[in-house]
Amino acid sequence: MTIAEMLNQSIILTLLGMGVVFSFLIILIGFMNLLRVVVHAAGWDKEAPKADAAVSAAPAVDQKAIVAAIATALHEKN
Repeated sequence: MTIAEMLNQSIILTLLGMGVVFSFLIILIGFMNLLRVVVHAAGWDKEAPKADAAVSAAPAVDQKAIVAAIATALHEKN
């Protein structure tokens, strides 16, 4: 096999490999767009309720008790 034949074969192999990768990327983009359409149609893209609602449902904390506990801790440290 001559050098020219090897170069010709390597160019064909390179183009074939690049074509396979490019084709796979196009198929991947197509499936991602299809998935986006399916998720949107099913309504799965709606945001979940925020965690603030769970925090506001928690019992109120007595701020005076917290300040007293901190003051006691500081007093005990000294």
